[in-house]
Amino acid sequence: MQETYPTHRAADIVVHLTATTVAQYLAALPADRRAALSAVRKVINENLPDGYEEGMQFGMIGWYVPLSVYPAGYGENPKVPLPLVALASQKSGMVLHFLCFYGHPTLSTWFTSEYQKSGKKLDMGKGCVRFKSLEDLALDVVGRTVARVSAEEHMANYQAARALLSKGRNAGEGAAGLSKSSAKKGAKKSAVKKAKPKK
Repeated sequence: MQETYPTHRAADIVVHLTATTVAQYLAALPADRRAALSAVRKVINENLPDGYEEGMQFGMIGWYVPLSVYPAGYGENPKVPLPLVALASQKSGMVLHFLCFYGHPTLSTWFTSEYQKSGKKLDMGKGCVRFKSLEDLALDVVGRTVARVSAEEHMANYQAARALLSKGRNAGEGAAGLSKSSAKKGAKKSAVKKAKPKK
């Protein structure tokens, strides 16, 4: 599981630097962007399972598991709540970051399949859905996707992905250590052979 904070170009984040609340963020946007993001936000809030909170996160409107519920935090940082979804306006368009897709490939696959059925064109990165206007976005699919991930399931998936990542790292380090140990033993044997006197 690759943990990456969503980032934007400097030209895209003027609003993000000053907004500390969702209301401030939306108020600072052009009318068309404000209307579009407000509509997406409404659908997410209407479908959001219990256990999540809404607020500003990573300079975007975010929905996350609060630290009171998951104190370990995102990336084991006790100051950063575990994110589910984030919504933002960028210079080039708007974007939905489905951070719940990381470590949950079946959900990502389901989303892609349902989106294709909607007839809308999907412009998607690993967990990022880009759209130019509200009409470009399959709002129904967004709502149903959010509704599918309970806070309990999200925390469990995240912990499992973290454990798998940690196991992979430890295995890699163990293999590297074993390789070095074998090389040292081989070097010692070679040195002993060379040091033995001729009969």
